[in-house]
Amino acid sequence: MQNFTLKDEFIELNKLLKVCHLVPSGGMAKMVIEDELVKVNGEIELRKRRKLRAGDVVDFQGVSVKID
Repeated sequence: MQNFTLKDEFIELNKLLKVCHLVPSGGMAKMVIEDELVKVNGEIELRKRRKLRAGDVVDFQGVSVKID
């Protein structure tokens, strides 16, 4: 499991996927979210700009990222 430390109060889901290098671009992040390939806290997430806060866990293609 990877950890991601917040610098602000939250980070949007599509930005997290890009910053953690799970996708090559913001456009690809939007596509994988629309295709129901991303889970947040164990549930499929369709909101591209979902605000992630400390304690949230994002799963994508076998990689988990915990927000600290």
